[in-house]
Amino acid sequence: MRARTLDEALAALDGDSKILAGGQSLVPMLNMRLVRPARLVDINAVPGLAGLRALPDGGLGIGALTRHTDLLTAPLVRERAPLLVAAVAHVGHRAIRNRGTVGGSLAHADPAAELPAALLALDARVTIAGPQGRRQLPLDSFFVGLLTTALASDEILVDVEVPAARDVGWGFAEVARRVGDFALAGVAGVLRGAGGRCTDARLVAFGADDRPVRLRAAERALVGAGPGADVPAHAGAAAGAECRPPDDVHASSEYRRHLVAVLTEQVVQDALGRLPR
Repeated sequence: MRARTLDEALAALDGDSKILAGGQSLVPMLNMRLVRPARLVDINAVPGLAGLRALPDGGLGIGALTRHTDLLTAPLVRERAPLLVAAVAHVGHRAIRNRGTVGGSLAHADPAAELPAALLALDARVTIAGPQGRRQLPLDSFFVGLLTTALASDEILVDVEVPAARDVGWGFAEVARRVGDFALAGVAGVLRGAGGRCTDARLVAFGADDRPVRLRAAERALVGAGPGADVPAHAGAAAGAECRPPDDVHASSEYRRHLVAVLTEQVVQDALGRLPR
């Protein structure tokens, strides 16, 4: 069914329904018979779910139906959350970015996807609508496991808010077998500080667990660290030591752990270089 209002979409949800937004994750899963819902609820005609907005505190608001391409091309995103621009540039191919949505990527929760990791590094929070009204949830609490989130079967993710990023440096890096493939491993990071000294760090690995994961040991290694050539290397070593990625047909756990260490070092180096002096 094609919902015309949010209330209509929510009323159509039950345990055997799936939301259709961009369809770039759902349609392949339908083709492979990984999901077989009795009903698809198309929310593309629901007003107010797409678009970017400048928040009064300097942050960024992102409607759930906002397309990946909009993040890549909007000056507002480049100004307020450039990490998202870097992350989205790695998402699939142009056709996928033209249809895929921010909310769909978060709700699908693929552990190798770029946007969930980047938004988690940015300390974003999501707004979720359900029969009892709306609730906000930090992304730290949103991802539960493989393709699993805190969304209930009768709820819809409707909005994302990225807090203001002041006195920060950022970095993003991934390794994939081919351009447009899901990453074998990747790291997104945001450091806060000044004068080359880090006062707060958020580092997130993707493709390295059943969800995007904070690299907390690497974060602790950075906080309070001053300028120095060995700082990124220490953070990378800590990230590799704490990471426990799975084995699969694409890469071994050991290789992914090595990638996380090397990519963390690169991300930290880039982020430190972008900190205000």
